[in-house]
Amino acid sequence: MGFYLWFDEGLAWAQGTYEYRPMGTAVIAASDLFRRRDFDPRRKLPAPGTAEFAGQFASLGHLNAQLQKRRSRGRRR
Repeated sequence: MGFYLWFDEGLAWAQGTYEYRPMGTAVIAASDLFRRRDFDPRRKLPAPGTAEFAGQFASLGHLNAQLQKRRSRGRRR
């Protein structure tokens, strides 16, 4: 499994693969967490524009940990 994560305004976008097969793209509110059912192979990632690339992650758990870490960092400001 592998996931790429971007943030754009109040949204979190992710693209995922599972055993080298594309899972598709998911978009959620940045305050939510990703679930496997959020990924749709027909959904396309929008043009990068102002999106901030957050990195590559090994699992949904790691992806969601990054979302939670980002939220807790925002509260401390």
